This record gives sequence, structure tokens and C-alpha cells, in this order.
Amino acid sequence: MCGIVGYTGAHEAAPVLVAGLRRLEYRGYDSAGLATLDRDRLTVRKRAGRVRALEELLESESAPGRCGISHTRWATHGPANDRNAHPHLGGRGGAIRVAVVHNGVIENHAALRRELESQGFEFHSQTDTEVIAHLIARELETTDDLFEAVQRAMPRLEGTYGLGVISPSRPGEVVGARFGSPLVVGLGEGEHLLASDPVAIAPHTAQVAFLQDGEVVRLTPHDFEMRHLEHGPITPRIDRLDWKPDAVELGGHAHYMIKEIREQPETIVNTCRGRLRRSEATAVFGGLNLSPRQLRRVRRVVFAACGTSWHAALVGEYLIERLADLPVEVEYASEFRYRNAPLDDRTLVFVLSQSGETADTLGALREAKRRGHPTLAIVNTVGSTIAREADGGIYLHAGPEVGVASTKAFSAQVAVLTLLALYLGRLRHLSFPDGLAVIDAIEQVPALLGEVLKTEPLIEEAAGRIASAHSALYLGRDLHYPVALEGALKLKEISYIHAEGYPTAEMKHGPIALVDRHTPCIFVVPRGSLHAKTLSNLEEVRARDGLVISVGTEDDQAVAGLSQVFLPIPEAPEVVQPLLAVVPLQLLAYHVARQRGCDIDKPRNLAKSVTVE
Repeated sequence: MCGIVGYTGAHEAAPVLVAGLRRLEYRGYDSAGLATLDRDRLTVRKRAGRVRALEELLESESAPGRCGISHTRWATHGPANDRNAHPHLGGRGGAIRVAVVHNGVIENHAALRRELESQGFEFHSQTDTEVIAHLIARELETTDDLFEAVQRAMPRLEGTYGLGVISPSRPGEVVGARFGSPLVVGLGEGEHLLASDPVAIAPHTAQVAFLQDGEVVRLTPHDFEMRHLEHGPITPRIDRLDWKPDAVELGGHAHYMIKEIREQPETIVNTCRGRLRRSEATAVFGGLNLSPRQLRRVRRVVFAACGTSWHAALVGEYLIERLADLPVEVEYASEFRYRNAPLDDRTLVFVLSQSGETADTLGALREAKRRGHPTLAIVNTVGSTIAREADGGIYLHAGPEVGVASTKAFSAQVAVLTLLALYLGRLRHLSFPDGLAVIDAIEQVPALLGEVLKTEPLIEEAAGRIASAHSALYLGRDLHYPVALEGALKLKEISYIHAEGYPTAEMKHGPIALVDRHTPCIFVVPRGSLHAKTLSNLEEVRARDGLVISVGTEDDQAVAGLSQVFLPIPEAPEVVQPLLAVVPLQLLAYHVARQRGCDIDKPRNLAKSVTVE
């Protein structure tokens, strides 16, 4: 949610920090700031509002120095204003000893504030972060070692934190610390970086080290060291980002969201590359860390996820039950972690998260592990906390997704779940010809997605029929019910129009009361096994003067004849239809939001990576 960028090296820090913050704008924030060190001179600049406001301030009031930290804040304690913006300073008696930026929530901040105030520390904000700055400053009164001071202060903190810290007493040094909020170190040539997301540092280096809970790092331009609070010095694992530096740039597109929608043919190719084995009519995965014998023993699969990942998991439920004849349950991770869900020893738990840092999903993973279940992850970010803590898993290889409203990551998750359903099916009862048919279908998808994307002008025109609506219904059956849910979520997220997704047959059990000429009903109805049953539902909406917008197979005259707006997708086997049908809904939401003048990549109140409960 909040964003951190730190830098120490041969270049001026402020431009590097601001550029990094711009790459983190997708996370959601309400203020931005930075602190730099020019030898022992500390400069702080911060402003409520967008990063652009900080840039305008820096044009008139520079921040010199080749070492610094920066932050975008999403308010938790105190309103969005200049005073509550990060960085925050620590010291007493007029001496400024430290500047701190912080992601997370300190649960015992009130008690710490009272303690520090009683010792003469003055507070200038309403944030929980300022107590961290004063705690570290207090330690610096007895040591000149910032690295040591941070380690002494950390045990006093209850809650979650990712920290970036600098001190005038340690020019050229940045210290980071993590507990429950992600941090990554970027290892460059004559420079090192610290960030809450690898997106911020991808243009500088592909070599990264992810901090784990309880770890602290000291960065200088030419060196870095890491320690664990309990275990002492550690040798970190160095990972390599598989992103091209320009993958986090707009590249001529108006918004990241539309860029990522248009990248989906390539995304499916990358996600499926090397994972289809025609000679055995199955899929292959290198990281599940469970043998075919162990997987054949599984009698139940549980998926835990949040938001868009939850919708992708629902598609996976339909596919695995259909192809592998295994019962599947899809749980909200935020609920799963706190209720006593009965899980026997033949249950396999999967968690899904694009970032690999979603707090509720990580909590669900840890709960399943505590109960002794084999726990696998489907994530997009190499080296993320969920990827490291899971017993095994599958990377999406979707590349960085910057837009808050997930698009290509959803498609990558659905593609992986399709492969997983094929793999589990072939371990059980799915025949060789049927397995080969699934592979044939998957291999068609990138080209078919290219055809869907060509219909964007038609979808942009259709968006004008929805842009003035106050509410919309999304309806689909079977595999397309989760697609309807995802379409409704996309519209809500970026256009602020209320939308709900339902199984199509459920419409007459309540939602039909909402149908009138002002409420668009968006049906997902490609040709398939339940096609005929859905036609009567379209008739019901038409009979009540409702606006019918449908996503259907391109030559389906029956659906087109019942729709005021018909959005075609190519003919395709049912097993891959969700990958095609979701794209018109993504484009529809995008163009509705654009016509309404919404901030598409940074929708209000939302964050890309939800790293607090």
C-alpha cells in the first residue's frame, strides 16, 4: 500500500527516489516525501497529494545528496497533510538524529508515545511512525552505529513494518528493516537501492535480495550486510528479476491498465512456456515439490485468495472439478485464517496472490502450514514472502503488473489453473485424447486473444451506454460466473459505478427487481453446454425494458438478436473461454472509466498490494 524507495550511490539521490516513487504510484497513496544526506546535512521535503506535488516543491527547494529515502503514504493514523507525510524525524532537545520512512502499522504506538513524551521527545505528527524515529534516535544517543541502533529499537515495536532509515551521523548509509511488510534490496554497480516493491528498482538492476521478517540490512554504495535479530549475520539469497527494464514503463500507452490488457496474448505465451507436454498430453511444473504419488492421494483442494485472485480461483474450481474429478473449495483468505475450517490429511491447500505479499493470503498460508498441510502458492513475484514460505508453487511469469485493477495477472492465474486442472486430471482419470484436446485449446489462446483485442473500438462505443449508469448487473453461468464477478469488480474499481456479479439463473431470485432501462445487464454467454438456458434470461431482461450487453461467440445470432450491444469473441472450447470472455469486460471497464474522467491507474481508496489486514 505505502511505498518505500531508498538509494545510496554515485548519483544525486532525489531524482532516483522520485522516479522510484512514480513507479510505486499504483500502490495507492495520499502524500509523498523524501529525505537526503549531503555529507552530514539532512534535507527533508514532503507534500500531501500526488508525487507531482513533491516534484514541484523540489523544483524550488532542492534536496542535495547522494543518499536518501523516500515514501508514498496511504493514511492509517492521521489525515493526509504535509505534517503527517513521511519521512519523520527523531531526536530530542532540538537534535535531529534520524529520518525514517515506514510501511505498516505499529499497534503499541500509543504506549510508546507516552513513554517517549515522558522522556522529553516532542511529537509533531499524528502518525504511528514518529515513535519509530524517536526510538531509534534514543538508541543513537548511546551508539554511533545506525545499523545497531535500528536493531535495538525493533524489539519494542508490535505490529508490522518495513523501514528505511538514514542518519546525519552515518553519511552514505541506508538501513532497512522488515517485519510483516515487504522490502527488497537492489544490488547495483557502485550503488544500492531499497524498496517495498521490485518495480521501483527494476530499471537500475536485476539483482535483488528480499528481506524476511526480523531481518535488517545496511547499505552503502559499495557494500551491504544483513542480520537477523535472533540469528545474527546471514548470507542472503540473490534473485534475478526476469523483467525487461522497460516492462515498468508506459511505452506509449495512455495508462498501465490498457497496456497490460493488450499484453495478455504475450502473457499467456510466457505463462504456458515449457509447461505443456504433448507426448504425455499433460502439463508439467517444476516447483510443486510433491510427487505424482502424493498428488494422487489428494482427495480435496482448497484455494485461499483475495479479490481478483479469488475470482481466478473460482474458475480453477470449475476446471479442476470438471477435468480431475476432485472436490474444490474456494475461500476468502481473510476468513479462512480465522475460522476453524475442517481440513483432513488428504487436503491440498493453494494460495493465490499476484504480489506474493498480500497480508491476508500470507496469514492463510501460515495457518494451513501450522496445521500440517502441504501448502502451495501461485504467485507472480519471484522471491516474495508467500513464494518463500510455501512448500512449493507455480510462478505466473506475467511480468510486472502496475495498474491497480488487475488484468493480465488474472489471465495468467486462470491459465495456470487450467494447466493445473489438466495435470491433476491426467494423474487421475482424464484420457490421453481429452488431455491433448485441452493442450490444443490452450495453444490457440494467444492468437484468439489477438482477435478479441481487435474489437476494442466496438467496446469503446459500448462503454458510452454504461458511463452514465449508477448500477450494473453482470451475469454468467458455470465457468462464466467467476468471469462475471471479475467484470463487475473491474467496473467498480476504476469507474466507481456500483456493479454486482451473479450466476445467471440467480437473477430471478432477487436481482431482477433492479432491472430497468437505467440498469445495464452484462451477460457472459459464449456458446456452450448451458447456452440455451441463458437465452431465456436475456429474454427476461428485455421484457422489463432492460439494457442487454452480451459477450458471446462471434456468429451467435440468437444472443446478438436479444442484445442491444453484442461484443463478439472467437469460437473456442469451453475450457479456455474464460480467458477470452474476460477481456471485453476489462476493456469495457477501462473505457467507461476513461469516459467518466476517472484516475484509472490510481483509483481512489485502493492499493495494488494490500500488506495490512
